[in-house]
Amino acid sequence: MASMASMASMASTASTASTAGKQSAQEAATRADEVLAQLGEMADPKILAVNQRHGDDHAVNLTKLRALAKELKHQPELARELWEKGDSAGRLVAILISRPKDFEADQLDAMLRGAGSPKVHDWLVNYIVGKGKHAEQLRQRWMTDLDPVVQGAGWALTADKVQKKPEGLDLPALLDRIETEMKDAPERLQWGMNTCLAHIGIENPDLRARARGIGERLEVLKDYPTPPNCTSPFAPIWIDEMVRRREG
Repeated sequence: MASMASMASMASTASTASTAGKQSAQEAATRADEVLAQLGEMADPKILAVNQRHGDDHAVNLTKLRALAKELKHQPELARELWEKGDSAGRLVAILISRPKDFEADQLDAMLRGAGSPKVHDWLVNYIVGKGKHAEQLRQRWMTDLDPVVQGAGWALTADKVQKKPEGLDLPALLDRIETEMKDAPERLQWGMNTCLAHIGIENPDLRARARGIGERLEVLKDYPTPPNCTSPFAPIWIDEMVRRREG
C-alpha cells in the first residue's frame, strides 16, 4: 500500500503536469496570435486581388509564408491553435508545421469540411492526408460523399493512387463514373475527376484511347486559360504531352 508521502508526491506530480499542460496551451495560443500578426504584416493587397480571382482569401506571398513555417518547424500545438483561428494564411502555416501522424482520420475529415479556401483544401489533402496512414480510408469515404468539395478530395486522392499504387482500383469503373458525372459536376469536383481521368490515360496505355475520347467528348477545361510553357488541364492535351515527354 502506498505511503501518505508517496501519494502526496504522486498528486504533486499530476498537478505539476496539469499546470504545465495549461501553460503549454496558453503559450501556443499566444504564439498563434503572434504568427497571425506576422502574417498580417506580410499581407499584400495585390496578392489578395490575384488570389480572390481563384476563390482564395489570403494575401501573403507563399515563398515568404513557407519561410516563416520553416523557421517555426514542427509544432503540433501551435498548428492546432492556428487552425482554430480560421485565418487562411494561418491555416496554410499550420499545415506546413504539422505532420500526417499528428491527426486521426475523423480530425482530418472535420478539417477538410471546414477548410474554407481552395488553397487550404488542396494543401491539406496533398501535404497531410495524402501522405498519412489514413489516406486510403478517407479516399474511400470521400468518393461517395454528398458534398462535392469533399468528394473532389476523394477524387484527388484517387488520382494520386492511380499514379503511385493503383492496385485494387477498378479503372474502367472510374472511367464510367467520370464519363457519366464529370460534365455537370461542380467546379472542385469536376477538377478532381478530370485529374483522375488524365492520370488514368497517362499511366495506362490500354485505357489511353478511352480516356482521351472521354475528354474530347465532354470538353471539360478545353478552354481553360493556360500560361505559356504550362500544360493545359484539358485531358487529351495533358495526356498527350505527358506521354510525349516520357517516350521522347
